Amino acid sequence: MNSMNNSLALAPSVFSNTKGKAIHYALWVVFGVALLAVSAKIQVPFWPVPMTLQTLAVMGVAAAYGSRMGVATILAYLAAGFAGAPVFAGPIAGPAYFAGPTAGFLLGFVVIAAIVGYAADKGWAKNPAKLFGTMLFADVLCFALGFIWLGFMFVSAKTGTTLGAGVAYGVVNQYFLADLVKIAVAALAVPAMAKLLQK
Repeated sequence: MNSMNNSLALAPSVFSNTKGKAIHYALWVVFGVALLAVSAKIQVPFWPVPMTLQTLAVMGVAAAYGSRMGVATILAYLAAGFAGAPVFAGPIAGPAYFAGPTAGFLLGFVVIAAIVGYAADKGWAKNPAKLFGTMLFADVLCFALGFIWLGFMFVSAKTGTTLGAGVAYGVVNQYFLADLVKIAVAALAVPAMAKLLQK
């Protein structure tokens, strides 16, 4: 991953030449964790995993923060949930949550932050088309992790369906089309914010 000083992402560039970088860094991370927590609570109920605005928030944080701060923010978010803070889509959190149906997607958030953040470090967050393509690729990997876990551990076990059927149902019918909209919003919003702050 690139160093913070070499990152072309929005957030690192904003405080790269300011005093108290550590404080700025911490505040951005806290803001990102809060944003992720709020996005998790805005949801449409589905079984076994609710649809939330987390994809939009994760993509936006990664694109704006870059790889190092993006991954750090996601890990801080997961750590808060592991410690019991109610930051996830469900009403409870804690270590047991990481053995639940969303565990694969939570791991996928780290993958998204690393991939999209790396692209942002390279300056791709200023190009909506490149950013959208990167986000789409990262989202596919997140879905792969999420539905492999979900298919093997929950869908197949509880309904008797095959992994392929579970993945097809979840990806096509519930989540992926909605994620395309959320990715498009994030891919347009981050470059727009960067241009606004540069004026």
